[in-house]
Amino acid sequence: MAVARAETGRTVTTDIPARLDRLPWSRWHWTIVIGLGTVWILDGLEVTVVGNIAGRLSEPGSGLPITSGEVTGLAAALYVAGACAGALFWGRLTDVWGRKKLFMITLAVYLGATALTAISFETWWFFLFRCLTGFGIGGEYAAINSAIDELIPAEYRGRVDLMINGSFWLGAVGGSLLSIVALDTAILPKDVGWRLTFALGAVLALVILLVRRHVPESPRWLLIHGRDDEAERIVSAIERRVEADRNEPLPRPEGEITIRQRRSVTFLEIGRTVFSKYRKRATLGFALFIGQAFLYNAITFGFGAILTAFFDVPTGSTGYYFAVIALGNFMGPLLLGKLFDTVGRRVMISSTYLLSGLLLFGTAWLFDRGALTAVTLTACWCAVLFFASAGASSAYLTVSEVFPMETRAMSIAFFYALGTAAGGISGPLLFADLTGTGRVADTVLAFQIGASLMCLAGLVAAALAVRAERRALEDIARPLTAVGGSPRAEVRAARATGS
Repeated sequence: MAVARAETGRTVTTDIPARLDRLPWSRWHWTIVIGLGTVWILDGLEVTVVGNIAGRLSEPGSGLPITSGEVTGLAAALYVAGACAGALFWGRLTDVWGRKKLFMITLAVYLGATALTAISFETWWFFLFRCLTGFGIGGEYAAINSAIDELIPAEYRGRVDLMINGSFWLGAVGGSLLSIVALDTAILPKDVGWRLTFALGAVLALVILLVRRHVPESPRWLLIHGRDDEAERIVSAIERRVEADRNEPLPRPEGEITIRQRRSVTFLEIGRTVFSKYRKRATLGFALFIGQAFLYNAITFGFGAILTAFFDVPTGSTGYYFAVIALGNFMGPLLLGKLFDTVGRRVMISSTYLLSGLLLFGTAWLFDRGALTAVTLTACWCAVLFFASAGASSAYLTVSEVFPMETRAMSIAFFYALGTAAGGISGPLLFADLTGTGRVADTVLAFQIGASLMCLAGLVAAALAVRAERRALEDIARPLTAVGGSPRAEVRAARATGS
């Protein structure tokens, strides 16, 4: 690593990004996946449990004076509102303080708020700590996705990001099955079972917090913030571990990048970069987030209510149905993820959004004709969400890789917050009202709105998606602190001249 002094700070030439990208897959990378990705399992557990226990919470003897509509509507919207606020608050600090510090703090906030939800004694207390739980989760989105993209090699970044974001649905499966036990009054009293589900979430968060201590800070972030010696130590240690695991020498890294180190980037620079220099990418991010946020936040919080209202499924049995569609959701990113790195981002993002939207239109048509049962509706949703889940996960992948390093966490936070505020807050409120009427036509309308937004996002992706597959982050979006060309461009130029 070469270092030169400059009046505005140190200018550093380094091959650290190239060294991280050329690493073969190893056990070390699995520790990153486990340490960072498991929090989405908790998020899935949270959201699903609340949706499935809504009916029980509204029953006399639950310990809370609350209605089912308040749980699936107002409480759900407050959770999402907290997540939006948390994303913006913690997202800025993630870019300033670093990835590791923030993904530890935000998980601790989630842990405390979930534990306090479990001891809710009044409706206002339940609402408050649902909001604070979301506040912690919102910060996780920015910190975790930033760290994942900066630590995972370019060749695997797409599939790993999708798999980790898709792991939300493993939590949903667990939440569905857990709610079945929690709602069984032969096992637990009405006012105890739902509390234990939240308490379990807090216990799992504590375990993840302990595992996460071993995940390092992002060397890319350290480089930009003047801590290049620490970045070098971390990368060297990773290389030694990967070599030992594979018992073979590592391939030679290709390309260097020169950066002028600085401590922070102003909001004005972030805004100018995202909304002026990368206007088309900003439009893409909004479209993807609004489409998936409306669909998922509306349906996730309301699926159990649909089964109960239209198909007379007992509240204690809705978990079985939700476990099926949750499994389909997880299988989407798992089975389709590799294609995002091979077939490419543009084809896969646009096709998953469009397919899920078209299938949802078909589901709405069948529902309107009265041709569905609880089982066949679940099968239809399973097909819709198989594709929608991969598409939704790709929204996080997209905004985390197409903007410069210095704006990454804030960009994730901003698009998540605005997209989710548009679709995730209005979605549950509108969907609860539509399904609450008990009229088929109103529920069909909710389905059609979600389908329309997904199809529109798919068309935007077909036109604007960035071909980011297997490319270095610094090549996709040049860092604001970079001096000279992209590292890959320098390699190509060197090869052309024979140097």
